[in-house]
Amino acid sequence: MAHVANQSTSETITQFGRYVIPNYRRFPVCLVRGEGPWVWDAEGHRYLDFFPGWGCNLIGHCPPRVVEAVREQVGQLIHVPNTWYMEPQGAFAQALSERSFHGQCFFCNSGAEANEAAIKLARAYGHSAGRYKIVTMEHGFHGRTYAALTATAQAKYHAGFEPMVPGFTYVPFNDLEAVAAVLDDQTAAVLVEPIQGEGGVNVPSPDYLPGLRRLCNERGVLLILDEVQTGLGRTGEWFAYQHHDMAPDILTCAKALAGGIAAGVMMATTDVAMVFKPGMHASTFGGNPIACRAGLATIETIEQDGLLERGKAIGERFRAQFEAMRAELPHLIREIRILGVMIGLDLTFDASEVVSECLRRRLLINATHGHVVRLLPALNLSDDLIDEGCAILADVLRQMVV
Repeated sequence: MAHVANQSTSETITQFGRYVIPNYRRFPVCLVRGEGPWVWDAEGHRYLDFFPGWGCNLIGHCPPRVVEAVREQVGQLIHVPNTWYMEPQGAFAQALSERSFHGQCFFCNSGAEANEAAIKLARAYGHSAGRYKIVTMEHGFHGRTYAALTATAQAKYHAGFEPMVPGFTYVPFNDLEAVAAVLDDQTAAVLVEPIQGEGGVNVPSPDYLPGLRRLCNERGVLLILDEVQTGLGRTGEWFAYQHHDMAPDILTCAKALAGGIAAGVMMATTDVAMVFKPGMHASTFGGNPIACRAGLATIETIEQDGLLERGKAIGERFRAQFEAMRAELPHLIREIRILGVMIGLDLTFDASEVVSECLRRRLLINATHGHVVRLLPALNLSDDLIDEGCAILADVLRQMVV
């Protein structure tokens, strides 16, 4: 096939209209290049990206170590099936295990796939005891495939796809009593995000995750943490659960896992992981050498550049900026929710206008749950660019009439 020629944004939009299923709401911008905190469109305009890759580009666009690792790997081995051993997959599994709870890894390609694997593993683990129910939290989000979609306790995502997968129970987030009330002898697992991302960057009370761990231990139930969005350094620790004195039985991660390359992982303690036997679960492209080399380069970048600590500092700088905004505009800003570079600004009105106006000023942000400005900036964002972007956001908020 001939090399794709450069097109204008309007030409690309026309092409999409003819050939691409319109299941996404897209901004009228065609991005063609990225570097660090910046992206450029087909017309050469530059944008400051505070929401790079929906959280996938945790170390910025086209991070040099990841680019070099991928280039090298493509010239050696692009793909082999999981009926063979490959060094990058073993090395990546070891790196993740050593930075978490010393479990074992199953690799896939996305967060939804990782959560599907976790749900299957939990049910397989509890099968002999008749345990199959999964408890999840209201306003959570776990993916678009059927079990992950059912686990997502938001009716708006279920509409038109019923019936859902049986065996799921929903309770309010950050409510230990509600969880305790529904656990029974048929419950296999509790599945929860340490911080709800799509649900509005909801940070639970400090006793919530340790309390869930205690409840699960008491009732013989597995605890699954969905760290698809919080994992690999987003909160200033490798994984968000590490802010607490506890660990899960199963953990899922994707998004930032491989520096922007598609990758997902489910990690489980050895005694739980051993339930999966050959033939019980698989992923054709999961753990491919390109994604694993990219993941190793991502970990190397975070460690060698001191980005876990940098992430904490970035969060505090955003907090200071947002506190100043709230002092000036208390009628517009309800709450500030920040842990590392997982950032939410809860507004008193629909945030979509703010996103659109920031885009016009070439600042890329996100709105979730209707009224929450969500930022997932890179761990290596500089102080001056934080200040520059926040100045744009503050100016946009000043113009909002509520």
